[in-house]
Amino acid sequence: MCGLAGILFTPEKRSRDDWQDIATAFTRNLLFNEERGYEASGVALVRTDGSIDYFKAPLPASSLIKTADYARVLSGMDEKTTMLLGHTRAPTKGSPYNNVNNHPLLVDHIIGVHNGHIYNDEGLTTSYELVREAQVDSEVIFRLMSQINPHLPPGDYLAAMQRQLSELVGKFTFLAVDRLHPEHLLVTKHLNPLSLHYHAPWHALIFSSRYLFLRKEFGYAVRTERLPAGRLFLFGAGELPKLKHMPLAELEILPSGT
Repeated sequence: MCGLAGILFTPEKRSRDDWQDIATAFTRNLLFNEERGYEASGVALVRTDGSIDYFKAPLPASSLIKTADYARVLSGMDEKTTMLLGHTRAPTKGSPYNNVNNHPLLVDHIIGVHNGHIYNDEGLTTSYELVREAQVDSEVIFRLMSQINPHLPPGDYLAAMQRQLSELVGKFTFLAVDRLHPEHLLVTKHLNPLSLHYHAPWHALIFSSRYLFLRKEFGYAVRTERLPAGRLFLFGAGELPKLKHMPLAELEILPSGT
């Protein structure tokens, strides 16, 4: 069990007060997810040019948020920011004291956070002749993702991803961004919780493994915005004011071996 936190932004100028409110809400989201994983935590910021700033450590979120590096990452938010990702880790495989195993994971041109357990990661690594830098089972998800062209039309991209991820055996709910197309967010919900809320004043889509956090932070409207299970979603930062909590494209997750 791990905790996921995220915000997808429309890249635009915001007031200093708005950025402070966003940083505060993201930090509260991360802390609310701490009970889902105390062994490690991390944060990542993605920009429109594909650059990424991230920090992770074998610390609980309540300690991570007090560090200078955490403050540095969040202070980098500006009109070019597309995404914040956060993670609290309860390890299934790979020691948290080897920081490469902690999340967010930067794998080739993919950065992502995963909640779950992949049971056939070693077999897939061998059969696809994938590079492996960590011991954590989550790495194989993002290795498989990196083989898909992120500039495909949204429906075609999800169809290719659907075929690729059908090889996975286990539980995988995750948020991931391809730095080659940093305004698109891939969201997969399979056997682990994830909820979202579109906050119109910020033109931002907020994700959390803790539905209760979203209800407490944003009120009653959140109750109608739970993500259905067993689905792949592709969200676009630039389309948020128009589509709000609706994705650019959506597909079911195919059973393993399909």
